[in-house]
Amino acid sequence: MSAHDTHDHAHDNAHGHGHSSGEAHGTRRDYVIGFVLSVILTAVPFGLVMSGVIADARITAGICMAFALVQIVVHMIYFLHMNSKSENGWTLMALIFTVIIVAICLAGSMWVMYHMNANMMPGMTGGDMGAM
Repeated sequence: MSAHDTHDHAHDNAHGHGHSSGEAHGTRRDYVIGFVLSVILTAVPFGLVMSGVIADARITAGICMAFALVQIVVHMIYFLHMNSKSENGWTLMALIFTVIIVAICLAGSMWVMYHMNANMMPGMTGGDMGAM
């Protein structure tokens, strides 16, 4: 094996960017699609909130949360390149575990906040706190 062959082999390994399974990075088209979707998924809820088109704040908040969930999926697919085929499915398994943990934390936080609000002592409402 000559020095030239060794150099070519080293160059090929360095050019792989540390990915041994051969998945392709996203194309420019994928990044542009992801960016455009992200801008739309940000601008629509922003417009809803700023214009006040929907009178009920709870409905507006629900719509914004739905757009946020869709945007999370867009980021994972177009920017993080997560799918069931990458790294033999381990990234998808890690994502599912993370989603379960986040759901438990959010549900537990909402439960605690609801019960703290429902079980407050009489006279401890937000308007009375300034008088203390």
